Amino acid sequence: MTAADTAVHEAAPAKVNLALHVTGRRADGYHLLDSLVVFAEAGDLLDARPAAQTRLRVTGPMAAGVPDDDRNSVLRAAALIGVTAGITLEKHLPAAAGIGGGSSDAAACLRALARLADVALPTGVLALGADVPVCLLARAGRMRGIGETVEPVDALPALDAVLVNPRVPVATPEVFARLERRENAGLPLALPRWRDAADCALWLASQRNDLEAPARALCPRIGAVLEGLRATRGCALARMSGSGATCFGLYPDATAARQAAARIAAERPDWWVVATRLR
Repeated sequence: MTAADTAVHEAAPAKVNLALHVTGRRADGYHLLDSLVVFAEAGDLLDARPAAQTRLRVTGPMAAGVPDDDRNSVLRAAALIGVTAGITLEKHLPAAAGIGGGSSDAAACLRALARLADVALPTGVLALGADVPVCLLARAGRMRGIGETVEPVDALPALDAVLVNPRVPVATPEVFARLERRENAGLPLALPRWRDAADCALWLASQRNDLEAPARALCPRIGAVLEGLRATRGCALARMSGSGATCFGLYPDATAARQAAARIAAERPDWWVVATRLR
């Protein structure tokens, strides 16, 4: 069997926080969250092959500026699981964008190397980042605490969406530093069983992202992105994901999402825009 025969390919989907409630802060400074998370069909791609030493190559349309050394979460994930491999990361997601690009890449690396070497996934993945446990799940889930508590959510319908980023990185610590209130109500203890995508969007409108206001103060272009999404036909909800600056709009079907994405991309060719499905 050749190295090509044993290559493993793994998707690193974009993470989208449909709702994100900040519910407190621990004595050590870490914030407590209660978030409903889904994953998009859009994302990065990771390829891993057996090698005597671990090496990382970064390619793809969003590769510029992405480090290929120990600053990259993929290499930290490989060190944690203890499997050496030649890894190619094809970047399609913007960095520091609130959609878990680095965390999803790290989680994809863990899944890929576990399959490649036929070993168990490691414990202690929270050390790689607060979003890594939910990204390791890579399906709809509820994330609580500082990211260590993750529960699958089975009742969530597929959602047609548009993701938009103004190509401005937003530093998560700066967003949290601007929070005016850190003790907020969490999501309902029991999540509803949504009838369909429209019912889900209606319920989501009653929830919130507590990081949106401080992120908008830090990066006013987020407001322009939200306005652009809300101005498109069929947009049922527009909200920021994570700590920004990526925002999402929810639409009744894939056609409406594609049309909205085309309009925004035509009006703002300098933005990153993609129509996708959230599952």
